[in-house]
Amino acid sequence: MQLRPYGSWRSPISSAAIVAETVALSDTQIDADADAVVWQEGRPAEKGRVTLMRRAADGSLSELTPAPFNVRTRVHEYGGRSYLLAGHRLFFSHFADQRLYRGDSGAPPRAITPDVPQAALRYADLEYDAPHDRLYAVREDHRAGGEAVNTLVLLHAQGDEAGGTVVAGGCDFYCAPRLSPDGQHLAWIQWRHPNMPWDGTEQMLAPVLADGSLGAAQCVAGGVEESVCQPLWSPTGELHFVSDRSGWWNLYRWRAGQAQNLTPMAAEFGLPHWNFGASSYAFDGAQRIVCAYSQQGHMQLALLHTSSLALTNLDTPYRWFASVQAGAGRAVCVAGSPLLEPSVVSIDLNTGQAEVLKRGSRLAIEAGVTSVPQAIEFPTAQGRSAHALYYPPVNQDFAAPAGEKPPLLVFSHGGPTAATAPVFKAGLQYWTSRGFAVLDVNYGGSTGYGRAYRERLQGQWGVVDVEDCVHGAQHLVAQGLVDGQRLIIRGGSAGGFTTLAALTFHKTFAAGASHYGIGDLEAL
Repeated sequence: MQLRPYGSWRSPISSAAIVAETVALSDTQIDADADAVVWQEGRPAEKGRVTLMRRAADGSLSELTPAPFNVRTRVHEYGGRSYLLAGHRLFFSHFADQRLYRGDSGAPPRAITPDVPQAALRYADLEYDAPHDRLYAVREDHRAGGEAVNTLVLLHAQGDEAGGTVVAGGCDFYCAPRLSPDGQHLAWIQWRHPNMPWDGTEQMLAPVLADGSLGAAQCVAGGVEESVCQPLWSPTGELHFVSDRSGWWNLYRWRAGQAQNLTPMAAEFGLPHWNFGASSYAFDGAQRIVCAYSQQGHMQLALLHTSSLALTNLDTPYRWFASVQAGAGRAVCVAGSPLLEPSVVSIDLNTGQAEVLKRGSRLAIEAGVTSVPQAIEFPTAQGRSAHALYYPPVNQDFAAPAGEKPPLLVFSHGGPTAATAPVFKAGLQYWTSRGFAVLDVNYGGSTGYGRAYRERLQGQWGVVDVEDCVHGAQHLVAQGLVDGQRLIIRGGSAGGFTTLAALTFHKTFAAGASHYGIGDLEAL
């Protein structure tokens, strides 16, 4: 072991390796007919192109959308759920022209929506009506200029030169059209300005008429101060959704005209709707729901019995879960932990045994140079407390001189309505393996700690988040864990604004880095 000052240790993690060896994995789907799994794979080495990968039952991998196809939608700008696999039919949005494409049984994909100037018609969150070979979708229409018009549309799945027929309109935003198993009802989420979807949304329900249009719609949950998300039908035709009416995003069932809370606990079973297709629960048959939930920033995968409402945690090696799908006694999701990079995994629901279907990185993760975070709660301004993940510097080949304390990097996540998670992040370990400590802050306004914590930033953006980052750093200094003269802050987007405000209005940090940070709130 070599004796070197903190911050000067040699690390096997390079920036070039991080980019070259890492892919972004998302939006898993199970192909039940073929016992296969499909997911989206974002490739930095291909200028960020997103493709669809399929893993067959025998373990073989195939690419469903070869270059130049780029499976991304720009609806709501952040996109998400840009493809749908329905048996042998594949539908997806191509980034270059924002048209929908269809491929059947391996046939070359063909466009099924019109080619309009400047990709003015965009589609996301598809739902397939197989008996009638038609699609429901969220459509974003830019043809008139100004603010885009968002609607739910019905599309002829063989090809629709009109670009869809509006079946629900009048609201500013839509997401998650979901057909009941018998095809008789459509559920969806809608909301209006000035709300964001984590502020207030409406869970809508309407009968489907013979031509695919909708009858009179009713709002079964939600409002201007209740955030509802992730509608999903059970195999027996009962509508489920996630609502924060209790102060926490709990799982509900709509039965006999009433919304029943299936998980009445101080835990988050939902996520902020930045992207389409967020999925934190799924049905493994009529009697069992697989669900991921967060408590105090820690995620757990569990089984919920739909009759007894007994919730049983699964013993897995993972501490973060996304894109949860289920069927035939297994869950498929993107999962990670401090020592396991986010990967597509299949989890046996009876044993908890996990099989990695696709790793998110080819980097060799060495325990001797990997910092495992400690979840901390620390005092902050106005007698409140805030949350963060603390990563001490770790490198088995180096030690610092006696009495020296490490420099600290404070990370401020984007959003700001988002959260940092305890998963392996090569870009973070790049620093800890060189002798820096890192504090990854879930400041007030972050998700995972209930609605009241999430609402701390209302009217206080640039105040509460900054105070929490400042107090988090000062807490570690007071604990004797870091050098108070070498405190640094960094963040991107909203976190970049936090960084700029911290450097401008406080003297805590000696340096900072704002990555694509927001600098003009009025302009946005």
